[in-house]
Amino acid sequence: MSSMKYRFPIFRTDVPKNKPNASELEFGTEFTDHMFEMRYVEGKGWYDGKIIPYGAITIDPAAAVFHYAQEMFEGLKAYKAEDGRVLLFRPDMNAKRTNRTNERMCIPLIDEEIYVDAIKQVVDIDKDWIPNKPGTALYVRPFIIADEPFLGVRASKSYRFYIILSPVGPYYKEGLAPTKIFVEDEYVRATIGGTGFAKIGGNYAAGLKSQEKAHSKGYSQVLWLDGVERKYVEEIGTSNAFFIIDDEIITAPLEGTILPGITRDSVIHLLKDWGYKVSERRITIADIYKAYDEGRVKEIFATGTAAVISPVGELCWNDRKIIINDGEIGDISQKLYDTLSGIQLGKVEDKFGWSVCVEGD
Repeated sequence: MSSMKYRFPIFRTDVPKNKPNASELEFGTEFTDHMFEMRYVEGKGWYDGKIIPYGAITIDPAAAVFHYAQEMFEGLKAYKAEDGRVLLFRPDMNAKRTNRTNERMCIPLIDEEIYVDAIKQVVDIDKDWIPNKPGTALYVRPFIIADEPFLGVRASKSYRFYIILSPVGPYYKEGLAPTKIFVEDEYVRATIGGTGFAKIGGNYAAGLKSQEKAHSKGYSQVLWLDGVERKYVEEIGTSNAFFIIDDEIITAPLEGTILPGITRDSVIHLLKDWGYKVSERRITIADIYKAYDEGRVKEIFATGTAAVISPVGELCWNDRKIIINDGEIGDISQKLYDTLSGIQLGKVEDKFGWSVCVEGD
C-alpha cells in the first residue's frame, strides 16, 4: 500500500485521556483523543481538513441538521494485526457508500481519496487506542452534518465532516452466540423511493419503536418486512439478513429499501468463491416458516460492520417461535466469521485485497 496522497495538519491534545480496560469495553461509549474535521461552503467546496483534539462541537441552534435532519454517517473498524500493522477493512467501499448517501441527501460529494486518507491519518494518530483483546476493535465513525443556520426546507449551503474513533467491545453482549429475533409486521422501516439504502440517522430513529417492542418481549433485534405488502423479509435491525434453505443461501436484493452492506458484499463474494449457491431475491416470511416446517431451514444469520456475523437462534412471528439449528451457530456462519475476522486481523490470506494498511510516518 502506497503512502497517503493527502496529509492534514495535526493539532495534538494537551490532555490525553486514560485508555479504557479492553476487557471492560462496551460498544460506542469510549472515545479517543483526536478527531478529524473538514468544512464545506457553497462556492468554495470542501476545505480546511485537519486533525484536532476530540471535543464538543459548537454549532448554531438553527443549524439545518437539527430541524430537517440533513446528515449522514458511516461505520468501519480498524484492527491491529499480530505483526503490529494497523488494518482497515475495505474503506474505499465506505467512501463510495458515503457519496451515494450524500447524493440522496443533497449533501456535496467528497473526494474519495481524501475521505480514505483522512480515516487513515486520524486512525494512525490514535492507533495506541486499538484494543487487542478478541472481539474488540477501534470503531471509526465518519459523519456529515448540515450546519447552515436557517429555518426553511432546502439543502444547506454549508456542512461539516467529522471522523471520530471509539474502542469497542462486541456489539452483542452474547458475542457470537445465536441471537433471538422478533419479526416486525406492524411498523415500517423503508419503502422503494425512500432512504432505506442511505446511511442516515432517520432510518435508525424510525426503528427505535420496534426495537423497544422487541426488547420488551425478550428479543435482541427486529427482522423487518417490506413496507408495502408486509411479507417479504428485508433487514435484521442494523444488519443484512441471510437464510440458508436447502442448498441455497438467500438474501434480500438491493432495490432501494435495504442498506448495501459492505460485510454483506464481502459475504456474498466469499460464499460464491467457496462454491455455494447465493441468491439475491425476495422471499416471504411465510415461505421461511413453511421451509422450517419441512426441515429445510439450516441457518439464519445477519451481517454488518458492528457484529461481523451474528447467527440467529430463534425467530418469533405472529407469536410462533421457531428454533434455528438447535439454537447453535451453524457451520457456514462460523466459517464466515472465522474467515472475515481472520482477514481483518491479518491472520487469514486476503485473496481479494480487502485489507488496507494504515501507514505512519
